[in-house]
Amino acid sequence: MENLETEKFDYVVIGAGCAGLASAQYAARGGLSVLVLDVAGAGGQVLQISELENYPGVFPAVDGATYMMTMQKQAEAFGAKVIQAQVLSIDKTGGSFMIKTKKAAYEATCLCLATGAIHRNLEVPGEKEFSGRGVSYCATCDGPFFRNKKIVVVGGGDSACSEAIYLSTLSSDVSIIHRRNKFRAQQAVIDKMLAAGVKPVYDSVVKEIKGGAKVESVIVENVKTGEQTELTTDAVFIFTGMLPQTDLVDMLPKDPAGYILTDENMETSVPGLFAAGDVRSKPFRQVVTAVSDGAIAAHIASERIRNA
Repeated sequence: MENLETEKFDYVVIGAGCAGLASAQYAARGGLSVLVLDVAGAGGQVLQISELENYPGVFPAVDGATYMMTMQKQAEAFGAKVIQAQVLSIDKTGGSFMIKTKKAAYEATCLCLATGAIHRNLEVPGEKEFSGRGVSYCATCDGPFFRNKKIVVVGGGDSACSEAIYLSTLSSDVSIIHRRNKFRAQQAVIDKMLAAGVKPVYDSVVKEIKGGAKVESVIVENVKTGEQTELTTDAVFIFTGMLPQTDLVDMLPKDPAGYILTDENMETSVPGLFAAGDVRSKPFRQVVTAVSDGAIAAHIASERIRNA
């Protein structure tokens, strides 16, 4: 990269999802100079939400894209600068962070990682096409739309089984498809799920998701016999794991699932380096908790900078 003059900010946020933009808004409103960097622009996982109906105070529901556009405008109105660019590296020199993109370099007193996590996809025909039209990766977000309808869950870990339990409170027709002959979840979770009436489909994988305007069925293949069957369903909830986006900070301590460890102030093991949203180790991942993470990180960073 050619040598470019480094632009200085009090606070740089990497990631323009709801955690990142909330953090930018609070920091800018608190008087800090703020930059947000994201390779894809504002959005993140929220863009997959067709109706954001469970965020307190947002009623009637709005779609995720509208919500994120409003968040960006709000952050910018308070003075935050949002740039679409891929961050190539992060370094700490003395008391400052150095952030490089392909075309620019930035210096920050405090830095917030809000790079999120991406869902592990099944990579089968129909998954992408029906996303938001029956294919979902969040039971809390979308489960209520399928009350008393046929639901298929895909996965076998704690997340899949726990979400199946929740979905069983909305529908009496919930099946869970798992590639092995026993679930990987904790036994107590498995027992509770089976007691709730969730129907297991063992030794099976989803090969295709089919439908017209919305999901209508899934093609399921038995991994031992190769036999394929078609199950009618109104929804497919996929919980085959998440991939936290931590490539830029591989050296930071993480939990067993790869999420960044922070304290209650959202600060990592590196002073002045915060993590917020889905990239952080936490018990509950929702828009409302991501926004909270971002606000807390901005508040602590503001105090740190003012008292420096």
